[in-house]
Amino acid sequence: MERLIWGITGKRPERKPKLQPVIQADDLSSEKGVNYTRLRDLLGAGEWKEADEETLTVMLKASSREKEGWFDTESINNFPCTDLRTIDQLWVKYSNRRFGFSVQKKIYLEFGGKADGEYYKEAWDKFCDRVGWKVKGNNWKKEDVAYNTSAPEGHLPVTTSFLYPTLSIRLSLRLFRLLFSHQDL
Repeated sequence: MERLIWGITGKRPERKPKLQPVIQADDLSSEKGVNYTRLRDLLGAGEWKEADEETLTVMLKASSREKEGWFDTESINNFPCTDLRTIDQLWVKYSNRRFGFSVQKKIYLEFGGKADGEYYKEAWDKFCDRVGWKVKGNNWKKEDVAYNTSAPEGHLPVTTSFLYPTLSIRLSLRLFRLLFSHQDL
């Protein structure tokens, strides 16, 4: 096109340097040396189920609970702040602000929940209904999870609610309440 313009006008067009797009790298920081590349890649590809499973894997690594395969109150209360922010920011970014712990926390607080780790039945019932975690008795199952962007806002990640398959969903959700008490979300 430039040659055509040059030929018609007799003036050589000014060449403007091509601007390189600025690609903002994801912050994959970790206090515990956890590699978040796979989680980022799964979220970027929209592989929600695999990303949910990877979230559990990296959270167990960050809390040094890989061997146990589950969290206790102490491990959630002492979860590394940097790692929690990294995990949450990846979920929020790649879901266009639909998913992530901070999204869940915001919804929970909207229904009168408090970020103190305590159980507020009415707030939790409304929260679970809003994010699509309706409890059928105490038997909410993995099959009830919608691993797609048509799921309700805040629906994912859910991985930590399945750490205690023999316990009620209410007890499993205690982990979410403890997580929501982190000031870093």
